[in-house]
Amino acid sequence: MDNYNAGSSGPVEVHLLQGCCREADRADLVAVGLEQLRAALPESFHGHLIALAEEVRGSSSLLRDLADRSQVHIARVPVVLNYLHVLLPCLCRTLRDITTHYEDKTITREIRWRKMYNTMTEEAGGLPLPQRFVLYNHFLSLLKQLLVRDTNFDLNVLEALRTRILALREKRGIPPPPVQSGALVRQELMALTVATQDPNSHWAEQIFSLPLPSRTALKHLKPSKAYGPYYPWGHLNISPESRILFRRTLDNDKLSIVVFLSSTDQCPYILLRAIQGGQPWFSLLGAHELCISREGSALQLKRWSRSEQCSKLWAALYFLTWEEMVLFYCTFVALKARNMLTIQIHPNEYKLQREKRHFQAQIIDDGYKHSLIVFEDLQTRGIRLHAAVWEGELRQCPVWTAFVTHQSQSPTWISRRSKHRVWLKDVQLYVFCKTYRQENMRQNKSGAFEIYFVSEEGATRFREVFSTTTAAAGLPAAYDRGPVAQ
Repeated sequence: MDNYNAGSSGPVEVHLLQGCCREADRADLVAVGLEQLRAALPESFHGHLIALAEEVRGSSSLLRDLADRSQVHIARVPVVLNYLHVLLPCLCRTLRDITTHYEDKTITREIRWRKMYNTMTEEAGGLPLPQRFVLYNHFLSLLKQLLVRDTNFDLNVLEALRTRILALREKRGIPPPPVQSGALVRQELMALTVATQDPNSHWAEQIFSLPLPSRTALKHLKPSKAYGPYYPWGHLNISPESRILFRRTLDNDKLSIVVFLSSTDQCPYILLRAIQGGQPWFSLLGAHELCISREGSALQLKRWSRSEQCSKLWAALYFLTWEEMVLFYCTFVALKARNMLTIQIHPNEYKLQREKRHFQAQIIDDGYKHSLIVFEDLQTRGIRLHAAVWEGELRQCPVWTAFVTHQSQSPTWISRRSKHRVWLKDVQLYVFCKTYRQENMRQNKSGAFEIYFVSEEGATRFREVFSTTTAAAGLPAAYDRGPVAQ
């Protein structure tokens, strides 16, 4: 059924956003079906099928992203509803038509594909089938920008895409969307186009937007799981104008994590979304209400149960790579430690289990006293540098981390510049602190990162840790991993 009007199931907002999740599930199934079809066809057909499957998966991801973010920006959901009324029936019909074509067993697989591609291209006025999903995905991306007040949002482009989708609906015989109170929505849209964001972005917004220098696979992965308590969409009390710091998805988007700053207290909160019975369910807790630890390849978040007077598992998060796990762990600990609602943080939370410490010394880093530690992950043998606060109330709180990759094999990667100074080339820092400025430690012609050790011995030992002799003796294994495929 292609109808996404309000019905007996609840308010139109809930109905439409549940529709986003339903179509995301449908898109996942279609992508799998297209991959199976490709496997049965000659290689000459693969290019278009691969492109189509990738765009369909992109639609799935964007739909869930929009539904998840709407929970935080719930006050602005009405602004995007008219546009969802335009898109969802058209997208639903397209996915159903593709399914009908590749499930038609009265003809060969090759003819199924040719018929699907040519018929659906022709009905769209010559727009190739993969490009139809490019259109849908561009539209969804703009809706996300509209929802979160992205300063890059372009209302004119959105309206142009809306006109194209309405024309496609008409060609497919899909009735026009219900008449909406357009004037009010138009006023809100115009207000959004001139809205300005805080020019000072939060450090946590940058962490997962930086590319990973390496991707070290974790072993013994299981499905991630959220244990609740769960609530349906719209039943959580999230302050309007709260600010999303980042969103991560796990297990092909079956579980998502949205971390945001509440506009009420400017403190970090974590919103989990899981799919049960085909419906999205949400759970929400503040960082100050959770404790983090590592169990094998998972990061576990635990909460305190007042009714049972004990600690209970809230979520078990299995990341695909060691690097992503480290970044989430450091980000969470830094957010919690710097949170004014946090009463105390257990010393064990500052330690990522299953890591071996090879080195530690005091450094002067952008004018601050920090601890510099070299950690090796016992499971993956990955090496990372970790800087933490040296003293005071935030002692041991992460300041930055950097992954040691195959670049360290170069003889010019590390160099001793003086008794106290060591330079590192080709090292990318992930910074977990608002005031830290790594550019102050790169003020040299080569742009190398400078580490200033308080003691001469510290600089000497650090250099030795990464010497060929020490590595051959079985200490840091950065040299053994080699380049990791991106």
